[in-house]
Amino acid sequence: MSAEGLEALLVTDLASIRWLTGFSGSNAKLLLAGGTAVLFTDFRYQEQVRQETSGIATVILKDTLATTLASGPWKLGDRMALEADQVNWHEMRQLSEKLANRELVPVTAFFDEFRELKHVEELERMRRAVAISELVLEAVIGMIGPEVTEIDIAAEISYRHRKLGAEKDSFDPIVAGGIRAAMPHARPTASKFEPGTLIVIDMGCLVDGYASDQTRTIAFGKVSEEQRKVYRIVQQAQQLGIDFARAGISARDLDAEVRNFIAAEGYGEAFGHGLGHGVGIEVHEAPRVGTAATGTLREGTVFTIEPGIYLPGRFGVRIEDMVVLGPDGAEPLQRFTKELIEL
Repeated sequence: MSAEGLEALLVTDLASIRWLTGFSGSNAKLLLAGGTAVLFTDFRYQEQVRQETSGIATVILKDTLATTLASGPWKLGDRMALEADQVNWHEMRQLSEKLANRELVPVTAFFDEFRELKHVEELERMRRAVAISELVLEAVIGMIGPEVTEIDIAAEISYRHRKLGAEKDSFDPIVAGGIRAAMPHARPTASKFEPGTLIVIDMGCLVDGYASDQTRTIAFGKVSEEQRKVYRIVQQAQQLGIDFARAGISARDLDAEVRNFIAAEGYGEAFGHGLGHGVGIEVHEAPRVGTAATGTLREGTVFTIEPGIYLPGRFGVRIEDMVVLGPDGAEPLQRFTKELIEL
């Protein structure tokens, strides 16, 4: 803030607020000004905020935030920053009217460079989330059969995550069999699993606010040689990404290394998304690893490596691990087998 000449910053991104304070409620604003931090929320969370935070002032709002800021004892100074990608038009209008004598400065991705580097406690929480999801994956794979639907497996994933101690899924599970596996973000349907097909299962959970994310592709019954070939290419590409990743390389170069390998195998057009993304208090956060990525990967970052090949109307394959960059390269957090499981 000092470097940017900012005397106050209003944080409105709930993920950043949880990262900064520990508060997990759905209504929160955080004011950083005058060397102090003040958390604003509403009556519903007055007990929760006491339980989840410490060493921070809290205010239970009885009026609009803009009115409270304008009338309170806060040291806002002349330049107050707002998170431009988080404040909606209505909030901006209220703040502009009530704080008319101050310059409101837009900032974006203000905390990304700090959130990228994971503390040992953050890593421990993600490892626990990974361990829970791997137990759940092992259980639900054993449930797959010809009378079972994608929705059945997705529902079991969500139930078992919570049963084993997770807060919730980190995103809606993806369970896609047969031709639907060619849809990278397919929603589970009432479709039953058919023998001779591949099934993509993408899942993760939250533990103490931190996410996991993993994908495995399995075979239900005997699959074709082409399906096996594509699986091997994706498996090799994913391992190449893990082996090539190291602190100091550009995120774009890591993506290119894997993308070029898949293209050399004849499936370049079938890999259309980025190689990976950061994971932490959000399941999708900085850094981005893709063709449009900027910057270098730093030691202490956690991100996914998840190449895929998708052949519309036929089948798809994706394999995904989270990795943490250390001094000796990338360490996968997942331990679940990446050999093709055939049910």
